[in-house]
Amino acid sequence: MTAEDIKAYCLSKHKACEAYPFGKVPVCYKLNDKIFAQLYPDEGNYKITLKCTADAAQFYRMVYPDKIVEGYHCSKVQKPYWNTIYLDDFPEKELY
Repeated sequence: MTAEDIKAYCLSKHKACEAYPFGKVPVCYKLNDKIFAQLYPDEGNYKITLKCTADAAQFYRMVYPDKIVEGYHCSKVQKPYWNTIYLDDFPEKELY
């Protein structure tokens, strides 16, 4: 899945927008002024951080321990709700 595919998918959400609150990277996608995805499109560091429920986040970390980790940029309080997914060789179907 390319960065353009991810961008198109995120922006297909009703009222979603793209934002750059931290500079050029990460590319953030927001709904109702809240970030739900942070894309790092650089080769060699191709990843996305997604917000989800704490239970779903933990489940995916257990299923893909080599590809999904707690949101690396998050505070301890936020970590249960964010997953960073390393996208090289990650199943596209699972990302959707």
